[in-house]
Amino acid sequence: MEEEFLIIFNVLRDFVKAWWWVPLPFILYRSFEFLYLWWRQEVFDSKIERILLEIKPPIEVLKPLRAMEAVFSGLWHIYDPPNPREKWLEGKFLLTLSLEIVSIEGEIHFYIRVPKNLRNMVEASIYSQYPDVEISIVDDYIKNVPKTMPNKEWELWGCDYELMKNEIYPIKTYSSFFETSPEASKEEKRIDPLSPLLEGMSKLGPGEQLWVQIMAKPLVPSVDYDFPKLGRDAVNKLIKRPAESGKPSIMINKDDLIGATDLLVFGEKMEQKKSETREFIPPEMKLTPGEREIVTKIEEKVSKTSFMSNIRFIYLAKKESFFGAHKAWVMGFFDQFNTTHLNAMKPWKKTITKVHTVLTWFLDARRVYVRKRRLLRRYMGRDTPLFPESGGTYVLNIEELATLYHFPGRTVSYAPGVKRVEAKKGKAPFSLPVE
Repeated sequence: MEEEFLIIFNVLRDFVKAWWWVPLPFILYRSFEFLYLWWRQEVFDSKIERILLEIKPPIEVLKPLRAMEAVFSGLWHIYDPPNPREKWLEGKFLLTLSLEIVSIEGEIHFYIRVPKNLRNMVEASIYSQYPDVEISIVDDYIKNVPKTMPNKEWELWGCDYELMKNEIYPIKTYSSFFETSPEASKEEKRIDPLSPLLEGMSKLGPGEQLWVQIMAKPLVPSVDYDFPKLGRDAVNKLIKRPAESGKPSIMINKDDLIGATDLLVFGEKMEQKKSETREFIPPEMKLTPGEREIVTKIEEKVSKTSFMSNIRFIYLAKKESFFGAHKAWVMGFFDQFNTTHLNAMKPWKKTITKVHTVLTWFLDARRVYVRKRRLLRRYMGRDTPLFPESGGTYVLNIEELATLYHFPGRTVSYAPGVKRVEAKKGKAPFSLPVE
């Protein structure tokens, strides 16, 4: 018995010794795939030259906020997905826009960071709706602060934002901030949702900065993510309509089946002893006004062009000027887009630069330090492929993005810190000699 056991043991030992490496490719495949793709994307990303465009709005912006929707519709056309060869050999990935509102010591700037080869397309999209703005290439403002914050001289506070409900539910958009009457559409009658943020940013003093960043990557629902189907399924569930099915179904009425049977068996249709009540009111007519609004808003959101988005902000300052309460300006700005029956935005708990634990309280300071460093690195990295979706990503359509990022006039947002075009430029006369 012992000899047989030793023989079996030796066979198994020799087998394992000779073939131990066989399962390794299956075990390490996912890790190898990630590292290889990350390497190729880093190589591809290093070849892309990016520029920072500053947009200076004019003193008067007479265009309605709907014009910004048209701008984002034009910007969506940066969508250029890689084919398998480009993805795995060249490392190509979908490019992302970085929309930024920045206050540096009370001076407010509107920025868009894009690849250099897309500059003409971005400028054409903006000028088509806002011909009086001024667009120029500027140096990146993040170069003027240390990348090793927090340190002995600088402190920061910030977080990423996420949605409280599923992304098919929209946030409150600009159309809910003012009436649609002709009188309310005038510039002096508008209520601009960006005004509270810009007014607060104008109050920053020496040594203080506040950065708000919106990452937006074009999304094709039928290819990248079937976002409209989720919306339709939610609407069907809300109005108690049968869910969508790929196979056609044949509906047979019970009364017609009984009548046909009676006709074949007895030669005439027998009266039913029990009369069944039929429901003539369709389910959608039973909705309450609030439910009807939810259905309408979901259908409106999934019907418009969308972007996969990520939002974050950072308040940073030198330690002698740091005042943590200034972060309330940004939080109040995002709170105004929240509704209880639709959707709401809240700070993403995993990224808030504040930690309170009970059992491991002695590690709180270290955790906060790591979170601050990570948040700053992700902000500065923008669309670095290593962190393409570094925060809570979600779908925002062009109406939601236009609400969060647009160019208000001085009449609706008097914030003195906003850099504006003071003089309106005119075209040269056709009769002007060129030689």
